[in-house]
Amino acid sequence: MKKSTITVDVYLDEQKIPEKIEWMAADSAVSEKERAKALLMALWDGADKTAMRIDLWTKDMMVDEMADFYYQVLLTMADTYERATHHADLVADMKKFAADFYKKFREIQSKGNT
Repeated sequence: MKKSTITVDVYLDEQKIPEKIEWMAADSAVSEKERAKALLMALWDGADKTAMRIDLWTKDMMVDEMADFYYQVLLTMADTYERATHHADLVADMKKFAADFYKKFREIQSKGNT
């Protein structure tokens, strides 16, 4: 069995708020750490049948970036679910939800609300 390592470094300010997130994958063609403004990681505990998660974002992440990030993550989750299950109807529902979420965010943003 081959082992692969993904490293995530989170730099915190005095109040323990993330200022910078860097990550690197051992098997990546990129030899330097990549920067990120946000991180969502979910792990499935098969024994307890529960999801464990880490949600982090840097203090310079803007609200519109967060909406873009969530929209893209929701679409990616739908694609992953489709590859794993082939449940096209549920995938279509997930993608419709993502599109509706993003449309509502844009409407809120156009009204000047954050």
